[in-house]
Amino acid sequence: MVQQIRFIIFLKDVLLLSVTCFGGPQAHFAHFQKTLVKKRNYISDEDLVELNALCQVVPGPTSTQTLSAIGYKLGGPSLAYLTLLIWLLPSLAIMTSVGILVSSFETKNISLAFTRFIQPMAVGFVAYAAYSITMKTVKTKRALVLMILAGIATYFVKSPVVFPVVLLVAGLITALNYKAHPREEKKKIDVSWANFFLWAGVLIFAAILGGLTKSIPHFLPVRLFENFYRNGSLIFGGGQVLIPMLYTEFVQYAPKQYLSSEEFLSGYAFVQGLPGPVFSFSSYIGTLAMRDYGIVGQIAGAVMSAAGIFLPGTFLIFFLIRIWDSLKKFRPIRASLEGINAANAGLVAAAAVLLFQPLIYEQPIKEVLLNGLYTTSTFGLTAFTKIPAWAIILIGLVCGLVL
Repeated sequence: MVQQIRFIIFLKDVLLLSVTCFGGPQAHFAHFQKTLVKKRNYISDEDLVELNALCQVVPGPTSTQTLSAIGYKLGGPSLAYLTLLIWLLPSLAIMTSVGILVSSFETKNISLAFTRFIQPMAVGFVAYAAYSITMKTVKTKRALVLMILAGIATYFVKSPVVFPVVLLVAGLITALNYKAHPREEKKKIDVSWANFFLWAGVLIFAAILGGLTKSIPHFLPVRLFENFYRNGSLIFGGGQVLIPMLYTEFVQYAPKQYLSSEEFLSGYAFVQGLPGPVFSFSSYIGTLAMRDYGIVGQIAGAVMSAAGIFLPGTFLIFFLIRIWDSLKKFRPIRASLEGINAANAGLVAAAAVLLFQPLIYEQPIKEVLLNGLYTTSTFGLTAFTKIPAWAIILIGLVCGLVL
């Protein structure tokens, strides 16, 4: 009974975190430390740091995985999945509502001009993400070259296939330099494969089902799940790295093109101003992809997209949390992270360029200069002031409504 009460209190704390955690994974970590370690003493500081470090080298949303892993350590899979659900619900509900609102405006021919300021501002957030990731992860000339090559590849190749290839090749290149890392005494790895097979099984099944139903319109939610599950299995480095993948797949990739560049940028700007994970952007895309199927269809698209993006990282962290102490002893594993992180920086930098291009093509020179000003101003405010992202977005929305 005491344990159950403790779990209920923990879930209440998770709900509070879900509506107060602004600022991305780094800021989320500070909130977790304050509430879960210092206030409640669910885990130690050392455990939180270790879990967060592990989640940073596993595909998926870092802060979501960290919080789910804490739930797993406290109460096993059941508490972990409840933790995941409660943490996600507020931001997913808001982004689904935003998607429905945007599609409703378009149906009624209501202009989205009020978002014109937050579109270049969204590019500023992506540019800052590229800068931040580069400063943290690109420490050698080899990493810099890999970052540049990854950026060039993803800029010119307009296909979702380029992302896993780039990440894999970059990781393999730096893994060859494993001798530069000190040896550590290896331990015997006792592997429980259940969650790994669950992740791989869902990935394969979704790919097969998506392929079989690609010509059946009413199976679009299934294909959305497959698209997001695949992307969620490949993303290292948080929600910022998600953006280039989603932009290529859902805006630029000819067979899909579910969103316009304007819609994409507006949604990304909105999610920057919300508490919780940036990955909730997936529900916005799913909503707009299903705009021809009514509100029920839009909600189904949001749910399937969100499930697709969040489940792979959850399955993988539950698998790796048991073997990480042994796995990190292997030098090639540690060495490969240099290349993967450098490639991530290149992906995000290329995304900033790709996202900015629609704001300057066939635009009057005045508009081009203004968009450049809004983008650089957002970058500067984010990088050099303590003004939170939600406040910057609110300023942009107010200016759009007034002007």
